[in-house]
Amino acid sequence: MGVVRPTRASSEGVRRSMQGNKGRDTKPELALRRAVHALGLRYRVSIRPLPAVRRTADLVFTKVQVAVFLDGCFWHGCPDHHTKARTNADYWADKVTRNRLRDAETDRLLRDADWQVIRVWEHEDPTEAALRIARVVRSRRP
Repeated sequence: MGVVRPTRASSEGVRRSMQGNKGRDTKPELALRRAVHALGLRYRVSIRPLPAVRRTADLVFTKVQVAVFLDGCFWHGCPDHHTKARTNADYWADKVTRNRLRDAETDRLLRDADWQVIRVWEHEDPTEAALRIARVVRSRRP
């Protein structure tokens, strides 16, 4: 993975687009949170399930140790919807590979600490994903 990272965006348009990418409160994330909340579940938003590990989950159910990650199709290499970048293709392919490796490591670290990890793709129906989350959360309650 020795791809050289560009020091600048390839164009002004790319720079503006990248600056517009939000780290939280995206439309898919808000839709999922609304659907989960509508099922009567309460959660924490954008926190580290394991404070010593620099990984932030999108929704966290601390008492039952469930961490939910909403993964973007481009950034996490969705098998159905990932598209290859036209500019700096090698860099972006390497970036997605690193993201997937980090996701796998995060899942392992959380499972080793007895957390349940749920991954949701941004293209998934928020209501169906919320129902899946609710089943897991309720199954882990005493």
